[in-house]
Amino acid sequence: MSLPGDATTESSDARLLIAEDDPDLGSSLESFFAQHGYEVHHALEGEDALQEMTTLPPYDLVLLDVRLPQKDGFEVLREARQAGVDSPVIMLTVKDEHKHKLRGFDLGADDYVTKPFDTKELAARVEAVLSRSQSALPDTGDVYTFGNVTVRFPDETAMRDGEAIGLTELEFEILAYFVEHRGRTVSREQLLRDVWGISGDITTRTIDRHVASLRKKIEPTPDDPAYLQTVYGIGYKFVADEEADSSSSSDDA
Repeated sequence: MSLPGDATTESSDARLLIAEDDPDLGSSLESFFAQHGYEVHHALEGEDALQEMTTLPPYDLVLLDVRLPQKDGFEVLREARQAGVDSPVIMLTVKDEHKHKLRGFDLGADDYVTKPFDTKELAARVEAVLSRSQSALPDTGDVYTFGNVTVRFPDETAMRDGEAIGLTELEFEILAYFVEHRGRTVSREQLLRDVWGISGDITTRTIDRHVASLRKKIEPTPDDPAYLQTVYGIGYKFVADEEADSSSSSDDA
């Protein structure tokens, strides 16, 4: 395995979590990425890694070893995704088995690096995943329209059939968040973290009430929402017009 000092990479100010139980490898990676401008934290155990991943502010990227003590990397990733953590994750593993990798991807991993790895390759993978994640959200622009609703982001207003919709400040923030993350499943915990600014255990009934109120104002049929759809057991998903049309066509087939 190449030593971190042997690699070169562009400077970055991203927050990076390294979850690696090998203290020597973890410390070497921590030193290398810190020297290149990353804000780095090193966790040696699964419980610590999960705690770090679910605590604000979120990490820009996580290097997650599969074989962690207390909780293995798969369990850490599964629980983190369930908690609404959407930080990109690169799994580090000694196994190069197809089934092994599929399990990680199914749980929400963004990439895989097999040990022993070349540090230049790891650095390149980190930069590539960061680049994808930073450009992953669709460009919404100043105005976004779905159905008969038009959302204007600069003045934080929404119109329906040409008439202003009486949204509260929080309802607009929720709607804007869904539109910006359209096509993606958003957990209740993710909404609490990113819209409310709350991290930790708290009742989610308040979120459901706000979503129900928002549906009454933007949906043609609030009881059968076309845009702000429920993903049972997880949260919600905002479906754009083209996706709603595709879903409807599939249902009619």
